[in-house]
Amino acid sequence: MKSSRIESTFKKLFNQKKTALIAFITAGYPNISISENIFSEIPKAGVDIIELGMPFSDPMADGPAIQKSNQVAIKKGVTLKKILQIVKKFRKRDQKTPIILMGYYNPIFIFGKNKFLIAAKNAGVDGLIVVDLPPENDNELCLPAKKIGISFIRLATPTTDKKRFPSILKNTSGFIYYVSIKGITGTKKPNFVRLKKEVKILKKSTNIPIAVGFGIKNSNDAKKISKFADGVVVGSAITDIIRKNVNKGFSKKNIVTKVSNFTRNIATSMKN
Repeated sequence: MKSSRIESTFKKLFNQKKTALIAFITAGYPNISISENIFSEIPKAGVDIIELGMPFSDPMADGPAIQKSNQVAIKKGVTLKKILQIVKKFRKRDQKTPIILMGYYNPIFIFGKNKFLIAAKNAGVDGLIVVDLPPENDNELCLPAKKIGISFIRLATPTTDKKRFPSILKNTSGFIYYVSIKGITGTKKPNFVRLKKEVKILKKSTNIPIAVGFGIKNSNDAKKISKFADGVVVGSAITDIIRKNVNKGFSKKNIVTKVSNFTRNIATSMKN
């Protein structure tokens, strides 16, 4: 069977003894034009995998920065249909960078599960992270997604009962997203000593790559985590850069450059 873009990316980086940089961008924030430009530019700045957030009105796992970005994108009229159009447009220029859609099940359910999966596959989506669908609901979306070749990526957290790992790992593909803190995104700093131990324990249970996210603010944080994880996810810090520069009235070009420079600095710190 042909490897997916996600599998190929992790395998390539593993052979190079490098860690994947995964960037989270809220689709359509602060508007579709800027979002598309950031989406296109960050792979050139060293981002290996892109998580594209699907805006939702009640994002329970997300902190203030990403909550606000969701609200702005929704007010701008960003829908799942428009997000898939963004991905499809990106795929005309980039066939290598894996794209993951991250969000909640309600918008997918309203769109129509089967319709969504077919449209996502045709657009060039490689994986899904659906925060509010636990393993007990695998028949709902996880298994149908895997059947058509879209990875279903699970979250594991510091509060996850170790006895629950087998059920989480059972149908997971692509990678495991390990949450570095207790709480919502972007609100706390990880305890790196504790985090390293937790990732080590999880690695004993699976060969699937483990990416760590939530609370990673800068190059120093990313470099520390890259020493023991297979991937590092940066989201709220990027969202904050966009927000601050929008508030200052900076141009689209300036905002895209700021985000690209930030991700380039992180990528450089991780891979040198």
